Amino acid sequence: MPFTIKNILLSICMVGLAYFSFLMLRIIYIYIPLKPDVAFLQLKQAYITIPHWRIAFYTHVFTSIFVLLAGFIQFNASILKNKPRLHRAIGFSYVINILLVTGPASLLMSFYANAGIYSRVAFILLAILWMLFTALALYYAIKKNFVLHKAFMIRSYALTLSAISLRLFKMGFVAFTDIAPLDRYRLIAWLGWVVNLCIAEYIIYHKKLR
Repeated sequence: MPFTIKNILLSICMVGLAYFSFLMLRIIYIYIPLKPDVAFLQLKQAYITIPHWRIAFYTHVFTSIFVLLAGFIQFNASILKNKPRLHRAIGFSYVINILLVTGPASLLMSFYANAGIYSRVAFILLAILWMLFTALALYYAIKKNFVLHKAFMIRSYALTLSAISLRLFKMGFVAFTDIAPLDRYRLIAWLGWVVNLCIAEYIIYHKKLR
């Protein structure tokens, strides 16, 4: 692979994705076996006894990592060109996971988000758009409109990456601001995915120009 600026940036992104995927795996490990009072669940003791919320939470925790890891393959031009069956298989599992498993689980959890209506609306919109963009990516793949398929997959994966960006924004706000925790959470609930979507739209627009 030639050492162009584009390829260098792509390599940096892949290393970053690998690092944060590893951190996400460490977070998941905390909940094995199913512990009701660790990490994030310490803030959710009012909901942990609600059966459907508890099922949605553990479903989301243990399945969302698979859609995150799909990025290593789905946007790899070499695999797309030389191993299209692998691309389709991973892509199909990505779509099914979001539409039928982790997406609905995240939507249900959104109605119980901390910090009131503002953060709840943010997470509800995130879950709905995540599933919508993924469904449209599948639709355009079936229609063999691969330009729109790729555009909606970029949007879908940008929202998948909100699992990482939410935590990065949280670290930044904690380290460099003195915003009150609830106000900080409301901001992060929006910034964690809106910024990703803006970057995705820039990438799509740039590709169209080229």
